[in-house]
Parts: sequence; C-alpha cells; structure tokens
Amino acid sequence: MKKVFIVVVIAGTLIFGTLNYHFILLDSGLKILKKADMAFENTFVDARGAKKIKLILNPALIKSGIKNLIDDESVTIRK
Repeated sequence: MKKVFIVVVIAGTLIFGTLNYHFILLDSGLKILKKADMAFENTFVDARGAKKIKLILNPALIKSGIKNLIDDESVTIRK
C-alpha cells in the first residue's frame, strides 16, 4: 500500500509538471518556460535548426512569454 501511494505521488508530480511547463529544445540546450494555461499541448517543443519559426507562430508559446525565453530569463539546461 505504501508503494502504491509513492507511485501515485510521483505520477501526480510528473503530470502537474507537464501541465504547467513548456520544455523547449533549442540548439543551445533545453529551456523551461511556465505555461499561461494548464494543458498538455505544446509541452515538449523541438525548435532546433530551422524549426525556430514554430516558436514565433505558436499562440500558446506567445501567450506564455516566448520573448522572455529569447532574453534568457527562463531556466536553461545546457548540453
């Protein structure tokens, strides 16, 4: 019973993280940006190479403040 509770808590934490953050993979590393709305859409975004135009055209990312990502105010996990 104790193991089930621990698994449920860990799963809930992971789901909460995917609902509240965008994980954006850029050439320079992984950027984490807080979402404006809780949703599973656009949780993991690959913007390496020529795919960076997706960032500018995506309304959910614009609403979350993609400009802050460009200004390096978000968390960066480098290679």
